[in-house]
Amino acid sequence: MQYVAPVGIGLLYALLMSLVREPHRRRLNAIMLAGAGAAYLGGGGLGGWEFAFTALVTYVAFRGLDSWTFIGVGWLLHTAWDVVHHVKGNPIIPFAHTSSLGCAICDPVIALWCLRGGPSLIGMVRDRRRGREEARATMVL
Repeated sequence: MQYVAPVGIGLLYALLMSLVREPHRRRLNAIMLAGAGAAYLGGGGLGGWEFAFTALVTYVAFRGLDSWTFIGVGWLLHTAWDVVHHVKGNPIIPFAHTSSLGCAICDPVIALWCLRGGPSLIGMVRDRRRGREEARATMVL
């Protein structure tokens, strides 16, 4: 469950973000990335490197205001930072020792969705269903 739940959380994130229309979806995701980049600041497990990482992700998030690719890359950077924190034993949630591992599993799911252009998952299901209905209609004729 420790490995499956984070994947589900990443998919749920993409699904909920699908409720937001473009271009607001991309901009909101850039803001979410910037917030995620600062998530470890409170713990300070890597000292001054926490500030350097936050600055890097903030820049990538800023570029993400106009680019899904930058947002996806930013989530992959955050994944790497999660792995470093997990290995070092400094989790994102101090009382949940595998929280950084969970984040490292969830973040690539979000990154892949972003690298695909952050499509509306709801719209994809709707389009797929519509395509099936049209195919059935043509078969009946």
